[in-house]
Amino acid sequence: MSKHQKDLTIEKLMDKIKTYITDEKELSIIDRAYKFAFEKHFGQKRLTGEEYIIHPLNVAYILTRISADYETLSAALLHDVVEDCNVSSSEIEKEFGHNIAVLVDGVTKINKLNLSGTTEALINNQRKIIVGLSEDVRVIIIKLADRLNNMQTLFVHSEKKQKATARETLDILTPIADRLGINSIKQDLEEYCLRYLNPSEYYDIVEKLNATKAERDNSVAKMIESVSDLLNKHDIKHEIFGRSKSIYSIYKKLEKGKRFSEIYDLLALRILVDTEQDCYQALGIIHSKFRPKPKRFKDYIAMPKTNMYQSLHTTVFGIDGQLYEIQIRTYEMDRVAEYGIASHWSYKEKGSVKAVMQNEMEQKLQFFRAIMDLKKEQDNPEDFVNTVKKEVFQNTIYVFTPLGDVIELPSGSTPIDFAYKVHTNVGNKATGAIVNSNMVPLDYKLKSDDIVKIITNNNSSGPSREWLNIVRTTQAKNKIKAFFNKANKEENLKKGEDVLSKELRKQKISNDDFFADDKIKKLLSDLKFNSVNELYGNLGSGKISVNAVIDTYLKKEISKEEKILEKATKGSEKQNTNNSLIGVAGIDDIKINLASCCNPVPGDRIVGYVTKGYGVTVHRMVCPNVSRLDERLIEVKWNIDCSKLPTNILVRASNDNNSLIDIISKAANNDIPVRRFNNHHSKEDDAIEMTVLVNNKEQLLKLMNDIKMIPEVTDVERLIK
Repeated sequence: MSKHQKDLTIEKLMDKIKTYITDEKELSIIDRAYKFAFEKHFGQKRLTGEEYIIHPLNVAYILTRISADYETLSAALLHDVVEDCNVSSSEIEKEFGHNIAVLVDGVTKINKLNLSGTTEALINNQRKIIVGLSEDVRVIIIKLADRLNNMQTLFVHSEKKQKATARETLDILTPIADRLGINSIKQDLEEYCLRYLNPSEYYDIVEKLNATKAERDNSVAKMIESVSDLLNKHDIKHEIFGRSKSIYSIYKKLEKGKRFSEIYDLLALRILVDTEQDCYQALGIIHSKFRPKPKRFKDYIAMPKTNMYQSLHTTVFGIDGQLYEIQIRTYEMDRVAEYGIASHWSYKEKGSVKAVMQNEMEQKLQFFRAIMDLKKEQDNPEDFVNTVKKEVFQNTIYVFTPLGDVIELPSGSTPIDFAYKVHTNVGNKATGAIVNSNMVPLDYKLKSDDIVKIITNNNSSGPSREWLNIVRTTQAKNKIKAFFNKANKEENLKKGEDVLSKELRKQKISNDDFFADDKIKKLLSDLKFNSVNELYGNLGSGKISVNAVIDTYLKKEISKEEKILEKATKGSEKQNTNNSLIGVAGIDDIKINLASCCNPVPGDRIVGYVTKGYGVTVHRMVCPNVSRLDERLIEVKWNIDCSKLPTNILVRASNDNNSLIDIISKAANNDIPVRRFNNHHSKEDDAIEMTVLVNNKEQLLKLMNDIKMIPEVTDVERLIK
């Protein structure tokens, strides 16, 4: 784990930078950035008591571990001057150029985000981060280094602050570091998080590792010597060394129920060779002498992880019969394994290094972009969070196209998910699937190593709505929804055009007159639409009535009810602020009535019906009296709980005179007045119809459950007349 360097100086930093940056102009800009930051932060202290400049120096030093370029290092030195020193972005741009100013501005914006909260808030903030990073991926790399240095000095804060920062880091920043493949920073962040979130487990693992260190070092040294001799005999050039196991990864395995002695890769080797061919040759040679443990071999060279990681993993019975995990990779693969997306800094690419990194980020952060797309599609927070949990905490499978290309999918994916992953048109025109040369249904659950071929038909009418219940990936769901949204849009356009045309004939208004340039422009402006198609679409979807359009055209006074409908369907964000029980979006001072047929109470899902001359009548959504209505229905919401609203329940009980007394007693025990009751006798049972006064649905459900516990009672239900 890297340590915070209290005595770090610009001279030490520059010595480290000069090991890979030699351009004098670039070095000069880094030096100027330091002097600028030193001057602006002069006199400021950190909670550790150090001069503030030590923090940006440490952030830049951390970035040298991944060979960051001069612009990133300069921005790291300057990253707090806008937020803490009253320096403007324009001043940074004037002094250091556009690119460095963009990086500093990006880090400043992320620092202003509150990244902690509930699951939904966390996901939303991940989304905000990605939106903020669309211009330059180096912003998040600076942020990761900034957070690592803050974790290194987290001991100065209260325990509450330590845990909150560690949780935020583990939930938001380490997944991004992992997705970008920046392993060297990710592991350090994880271990600091564990130290503050579960200190007893952290120090217990450290103590166990220290207790077995001498023994492990001795065993690993013997194994290194044996494997190295073996590879030398077969003329394979290599480097081999012991690999320390991450404390956090040990903790995760212990958390799953493994014992410390069962963690195979506590004894671990890493072998670096020149070529991919050497990797496989070395693997075969090692297996020829040391027996591999079944089901512990993984080929990440043929099937790389999404963060670009490539390596061969095997676990073998080594010297003294102990298990050793061995990783075999090329030098290039090792560099990518440590630096991930940042590995592009270490060598020259065709074109801009920034452009290459940005392109890689687009691919590697599809995970988060899928969340962004999902949020657009799902307004219900509960559905959103549940779906994100499935997307985020999923197992991954790897399947193949017939040409051998690898496609990564979440476990449980179907051929439809595969089809949309290949291309939108392949998904939209899919009619069947062949997996491993066998025809399978479209809801077939794919498995790793399946070879999948999609059968398409250019004459296909498109996806089925049923597919939304079959597919596993957000990408497929969104593309299916997009297809139907487009189809619905076209249908609404046609419907709106027909409705308007019919009304114009009915009103004896000629098309030429109605669509005259000056008149249609005025009408669209009055209705706040940008085009005739937008007018048609809103007419077709029922968001505006044809009467409102004609009345506006003829300059008639629109009725109060039409105004209510128009405001409500436009979904104004403004919510009425009076203390009325029911809120109608965008509308104050409207008469609201609770429907006597279904008697809604706070907690019920409700809908409003605009009644001419009578305001808005509020029904329960399950009320059959509104199921046939659509044009005049509007969204309404409960504002507050109130005291004692009437609602009706029906209780069925065996013929027993005492049951009514027991029921009324239950109501009294729950502080619920009974306004009236009506007892209907029959040969089979008694049907007791009651009107009770309750505060909310929760109180009503408790009463109904209590009544159900009466031995004579056979059923209790809400009554809708």
